[in-house]
Amino acid sequence: MDELIEQFLIEGRELVQQASDDLLALEENPSDLGRIDSAFRAVHTLKGSVGFFDFAPMGELLHRAEDLLGTVRSGRLAATKAILDVLLECIGASDAWIDSIERTGNLPPDADAQGRSLRAAMAPYLGEAGQDIATAPEVDLDWVAGLVERNREAVDGAGAGQPITALRYTPSKDCFFLGDDPLALVRSIPGLIALEIGTRDAWASETFDPFACNLVFEALTPAPVDDVRGIFRLVPDQTIVFEIQAESAAQQLAESPATPDGGREGGGRTLRVDAARIDVLANIVGELVVTKNGLAHLAQQAAETDPKLARSLSANQANFDRLIGDMHRAVIAMRMIPLARTFQRFPRLVRDIAGKLNKGVVFSVTGEEVQADKSIVDGIFEPLLHVLRNAVDHGIEGAETRRGNQKPADGHIRLEARRTNDQIVFSVMDDGAGIDLDSVRQIAKSRNLMDAAVIDALDDAEVLDLIFAAGFSTAAAVTDVSGRGVGMDAVRTAVEALGGRVLVSSTRGAGTTIQLILPQTLVINTIMTVRVGDERFGVPIESVQETMRVAADRILPIREGEAFVVRNRTLPLLRLADLLNLPRLPRPDDIRVLIATAGDERVGIEVDGFAERFDVVLRPMQGLLSGMPGVLGTALLGDGQVLMVLDLPELIG
Repeated sequence: MDELIEQFLIEGRELVQQASDDLLALEENPSDLGRIDSAFRAVHTLKGSVGFFDFAPMGELLHRAEDLLGTVRSGRLAATKAILDVLLECIGASDAWIDSIERTGNLPPDADAQGRSLRAAMAPYLGEAGQDIATAPEVDLDWVAGLVERNREAVDGAGAGQPITALRYTPSKDCFFLGDDPLALVRSIPGLIALEIGTRDAWASETFDPFACNLVFEALTPAPVDDVRGIFRLVPDQTIVFEIQAESAAQQLAESPATPDGGREGGGRTLRVDAARIDVLANIVGELVVTKNGLAHLAQQAAETDPKLARSLSANQANFDRLIGDMHRAVIAMRMIPLARTFQRFPRLVRDIAGKLNKGVVFSVTGEEVQADKSIVDGIFEPLLHVLRNAVDHGIEGAETRRGNQKPADGHIRLEARRTNDQIVFSVMDDGAGIDLDSVRQIAKSRNLMDAAVIDALDDAEVLDLIFAAGFSTAAAVTDVSGRGVGMDAVRTAVEALGGRVLVSSTRGAGTTIQLILPQTLVINTIMTVRVGDERFGVPIESVQETMRVAADRILPIREGEAFVVRNRTLPLLRLADLLNLPRLPRPDDIRVLIATAGDERVGIEVDGFAERFDVVLRPMQGLLSGMPGVLGTALLGDGQVLMVLDLPELIG
């Protein structure tokens, strides 16, 4: 049962997402028959999956939603905004219930009441008292008539007045890889009186695939319809079940439509692996990297006493490096997934939030194809949802206010993801009112976040940073959207736990941009080490454009800073010792410089020395050091020392 629940959770979320995407698309084009059909199939399949478990409120709600989609699908109702609204509410409830099942194994306590309320909301569109009506348009039932006629003797032998259940089962082509056993399912049909096995497609020797199922099963049984559906409950999209009366089969078939379980071809042949197993593999790769670095340290030590042994160790180390590199790339490939999995959930959620606040919001998303580590894709959802909620609630003004400020009545919120070197930058941009810095100051004073005189002395950037203080909120009252006591501090905490950082910029009257900057992967990073005095630090190799030596007499004083010229371009020069608040050493005649980027600008960073380059497992800072600025994390070196890895863009500012 645990395995079935796990499979249900995976497929249930996919079906919820598919239905949500289709319904949102129908808001733009209500007559899109492809989307209507796709939404119907998704809800129908999800209903069939739920039927295997004791989640009655969810099954009843999805059954009613399927009925409503069936009327739209048959053309008896148009896909109006009101109908799409209630269907989206049903999908939203199903999404929340799946989350509850994952957390507790059960639906939430109010599921029954919520389900009744939503079923009642659909009742007016389904006729008096919301009674069931046909859920699909008529389909070709010639196969039933032919099956009955070919097996007339067996049907007549079933007895006058005895209902007969007809089944057509078309297994997915890749059913063997999905764990289905078509023959076992057919054998499970009780009281079979007829069974015919045919082919889906004509056999072709030149394209024959022994691993693809090309069979179609047609059967007749006196067993009740519900019993037959129960046997095929895990493959409802591959079956058509129909009840007929033996003595009037031909007439009934001529008059009655059937409810088809839409055909869905199997997807690519994939193997689903528990994420925990991949995490274990990633940890093993990390330990191998530490061991590899230790081997390099031993080779250096051996060179002083036994050069022959050192050469042998170095040769083996090269092979070790290559194998670990191959393994690293394989693990990375397994863990990297597109952001679409997370991003696709936001349009419906933003729509719901805007609806509760009675605001018009145009929401756009770019960067769904960007890939990141699975832990990033999973962990970024809650922080982004909170930022988007704030953008709708606190950022976007009401329609009248926007018109008065010469803006379109509907606000615009854009979610964007892009890769920059080894990082993923998530940006949430709105064209709302912007952040009122004076209001932030007043709220900070009223909450006694710090002394009033200190607050007044803060510059604009420091005032903006106050929104990340624990408990800070501009909400005037507690609602479904605002004032829940979870502020932007929760966003920063969650992002920092993933090894990232949060930036905010705002222009009064023009809008706000919040950026969440995270590493693309949490597995292995290539770094180079630099020296400041007697201290060593790591720098991600992607952050460094080049290294060079610069003569001290080429350093030019500019106001309170310094600069130098590289290839006819003047670059500012910063000392890493100053950025880290460490003592300066006397400057030599020939200084060492890293060329890094800060936004769109290139900056030189003076260090006291360069050292080796190697791969490390980067661990985010923990405990009291979790919010330490300018540090990406720590790495364990081969000699047992812990190395701090710097975040150069943040240090530069």
